Amino acid sequence: MRRFCLLALSLLLAAAAPVERWRVTAVLDGDTLELEDGRRIRLAGIEAAKPPRNAPSDEERRWPLAEAAAAALSELALGRLVTTHGETAPDRHGRTMAHLLRDDGLWLQAEMLARGHARVHTRPDARAYAREMLATEDGARGARRGLWRTRVYAVRDADPGTLARDRDSFQIVEGRVLRVSKTGGEAYLDFGEDWRTDVTVHISRPVMRDFAKAGIDPLSYEGRRVRVRGWIGLRSGPMIDITHPEQIERLEGGAAPARPSVPRAGAGAATDEDVEEEDSE
Repeated sequence: MRRFCLLALSLLLAAAAPVERWRVTAVLDGDTLELEDGRRIRLAGIEAAKPPRNAPSDEERRWPLAEAAAAALSELALGRLVTTHGETAPDRHGRTMAHLLRDDGLWLQAEMLARGHARVHTRPDARAYAREMLATEDGARGARRGLWRTRVYAVRDADPGTLARDRDSFQIVEGRVLRVSKTGGEAYLDFGEDWRTDVTVHISRPVMRDFAKAGIDPLSYEGRRVRVRGWIGLRSGPMIDITHPEQIERLEGGAAPARPSVPRAGAGAATDEDVEEEDSE
């Protein structure tokens, strides 16, 4: 069923795609390739397996997961004609972030996710098709394909001790939100009883507006299990700063009563009145 849905979506995208196509002349890593016109394309919305930032240079050359991802993308794209679909955007390295369709309609992002060679890593300016990509990633993770067979990429529990060791890295975290509080137009999702030491997700004021536009009330996360992806920082315990709504997935299952927790200074639980005020700005 998953493959059928991906095929149907790929054909739909291909039908709407522009006619102009370019040949892939080089694959630089598991999510970056070069076209015959000289452009370097970064596959938008995903991040392939790569060596850890602190890995020695000789270890980087032998990083099996990165090698497997690059080999898979080479098999899928090298020498093939591709076309971009949807909006494109430059990244800070001068590459073009884009969704790519092969000449036969294959969606490269979806195939890399389905094979377990990449994770979904959307950005504020590269978040199209997030729902479809998250569903594909979930299938690969459930089947333990590729990088999902290793502890390096395992989904983390919302445990402050574990996440403190993952500081300054991109992680996927799951846990139950015990409390949602709001202050100054910002929202905080607390996963523990004391926000000063436990795991917190922070939604800034500008991003709160994006949540409102998407019809998502952060209050709906209270008492729910969620899956959050983002960079781990340390600020009164491990914290993930949310830059766009697609970073948070509400998982299946009913809400559990939120346990009492230490109130955040100057903040209480958000009220319906607070949400209406935020939406009206």
